[in-house]
Amino acid sequence: MSHERLWAPWRLAYVATAKDSPPDEQGCFLCRYRDEQRDADNFVVSRGEHTLSVLNRFPYNNGHVLVAPLAHKARLDDLNDDELLGCMHELRRLAAAYGRILQPDGFNIGLNLGRAAGAGLPGHLHWHLVPRWNGDTNFMTVVDDVRVISQSLASLYQLLTSALKPTA
Repeated sequence: MSHERLWAPWRLAYVATAKDSPPDEQGCFLCRYRDEQRDADNFVVSRGEHTLSVLNRFPYNNGHVLVAPLAHKARLDDLNDDELLGCMHELRRLAAAYGRILQPDGFNIGLNLGRAAGAGLPGHLHWHLVPRWNGDTNFMTVVDDVRVISQSLASLYQLLTSALKPTA
């Protein structure tokens, strides 16, 4: 299929100057969850020295979790080494826990930087970790753009937080 191109060079001035207006900490649900200390209500599955991990309330697939630095930062180059490494360690720890308890066939792990890249919360960067299974896209998705999530957030929260508890 060939795509037609519409040349509109006068739009460059707008595109080059258009900026995200990320929410400040007051409008950020990750900062609110960080401060509220109501982990079960907010589905916060873990807290690290530099990280917060939260089940996505609008999951793409069962097990969709968000890993964020505690600090409200929008860009990778805003993170210090401890924050960046802390997020990477947490992603690894969550993937290992999901490997044990959900036994997915794979994972999607990604980061959307900026609204133009798909970030729904552009002011507080966060990674998405999404367990995937062979055949997890079924006719519901193909026919009507509907995702079937096989487990409640409350049930998943209990399972994951139990799996993340240190063993003696």
